[in-house]
Amino acid sequence: MAEFGFNEQHQNEVINYMRFARSKRVLRLKTIDSCFEELKDSRLVEETFTVDEVKEMLDGLQVVVRGEVEMELINTAHTNVLLLRQLFSQAEKFYLRLQSDISELENRDLLEQVAEFEKTDFKTPDKKNQETSKPKLAPLNEGGVSELLNKEIARLQEENDKLKTRLRTLESQATSALDDRSKAERALKDLQKVQGEQQFAARSQEIGSLEDTVAALKVDYEKSLSANSVSHKSLQENLISAKHDLLRVQEQLSLAEKELDKKFQQTAAYRNMKEILTKKNEQIKEIRKRLQRYEPSE
Repeated sequence: MAEFGFNEQHQNEVINYMRFARSKRVLRLKTIDSCFEELKDSRLVEETFTVDEVKEMLDGLQVVVRGEVEMELINTAHTNVLLLRQLFSQAEKFYLRLQSDISELENRDLLEQVAEFEKTDFKTPDKKNQETSKPKLAPLNEGGVSELLNKEIARLQEENDKLKTRLRTLESQATSALDDRSKAERALKDLQKVQGEQQFAARSQEIGSLEDTVAALKVDYEKSLSANSVSHKSLQENLISAKHDLLRVQEQLSLAEKELDKKFQQTAAYRNMKEILTKKNEQIKEIRKRLQRYEPSE
């Protein structure tokens, strides 16, 4: 059984179980043999039998043998369950979770290895030795359980310390990210303020120039009206045209303002600030998600 990776203790347990299984198998085979012998002694007393009589005897023998085999299979399955119960009980006391691969129970290579082991290395002990070597589960060591629990507690405490350290690091990163975000927002506001002041000054200068032009036109109109009433209509048309020009210029100023805002948003400084804010926001979102993994929400 060395090829199965068993230690000496487990190998002895396997050998004891195989002895137990073989003894049960031999006993059941003897029972089946006795069924045939009983049939021979009780029914085969005449020299000739009809077909119906032979069929009746075989049917009866089939029922008896089938019952014996079925009983043995059921008993073997129940015995295996009791063996697994002992193993699982010991494992649960150590907080272990055992798993089994049912498909390995039909592995022909492993079954052949077990059969070869039984043929070559397995020896039948005498009845005395068999009685003294009945498989018994070793008692559990309570000290071992305590030691295992202490190791598990120590491991959990170490993991908890690591999580606390990680949490402090994440909190520091979150604070740093918030500071960077505040700085970026202040820088963006300052840049927008400076840009807005420049735009307002340019628009104010253009409007002032237009107002001066309108005022000059009004003066010229009044002078022309007092000097020559004939040119009144022409001056009035010029005034209306000037007003239209003023409205058109104001509209152009509005469009220019929108275009200037659009150009400002396309500047490298604006894009850099926007990218910085976007990255910081993503970092803050990621840090918050990671914080929620280690700290339950209240």
